[in-house]
Amino acid sequence: MRTHHTAALLATTALLALTGCAGDPAPAKTGAAPAPASSTPPKADPVRAGLEKAVRAYSAAYFKPDGAAAYATLSKRCATKAGDAELFAGIVDTAAKAYGAQEIQTLTIDQLAGDMARVSYTYSVPKLNQTSQPWAREGGAWKYDGC
Repeated sequence: MRTHHTAALLATTALLALTGCAGDPAPAKTGAAPAPASSTPPKADPVRAGLEKAVRAYSAAYFKPDGAAAYATLSKRCATKAGDAELFAGIVDTAAKAYGAQEIQTLTIDQLAGDMARVSYTYSVPKLNQTSQPWAREGGAWKYDGC
């Protein structure tokens, strides 16, 4: 009799051990969607967003062509090196005629430290891709500084 109780106890213990090791039961299916992990989305970094906006604006002006807008995006140092705004507008016109309208495909902020940044971006024409292009923040606005 004692053997019978021992065997029953061992069988019950083994069964409990097996079910205890099984994975969590599948959740019951309901019509409701699961609650989001966080109710507030992460905030975008306004400095990075401003830099990306400036890079895209410069590119859009360059290939539109809008020489005056592209020139306005140059840093003071680069504007001085570029010289006359009309001469720069001629360069922008030539680029737009040679490559047509171009839109940035990918954009990566490689470095960002204070008022200096380096940005890489690509176009559908690989020859136009920019790698680690310098940008400087002047008076709160990001300016192209790759001259």
